[in-house]
Amino acid sequence: MDDLTILHEHKPSPAKLEVLGVEDWPIWTKEVSTFPWRYDREETCYVLRGRFTVTPEGGAPQTFGRGDLITFPAGLSCTWEIHQPVEKHYRLG
Repeated sequence: MDDLTILHEHKPSPAKLEVLGVEDWPIWTKEVSTFPWRYDREETCYVLRGRFTVTPEGGAPQTFGRGDLITFPAGLSCTWEIHQPVEKHYRLG
């Protein structure tokens, strides 16, 4: 199931964020909550604030927070548990 691996980089360089165009991506916000989610398309996101744990179906939980650049693969089914309200830039596909 390596193709469903969540890629994660903590505090990528400002140059990398600029090349990706993160500032131009839409922003998603969510309050403290727990919900199931399935990624129909790959999503890359950059966390501006908050803290959350994503547990892939049949996998180990991973916790993320401010300064994390994360890529969720298409086809991933998981559960989100938001510990602190989240604000993140995101790009689909």
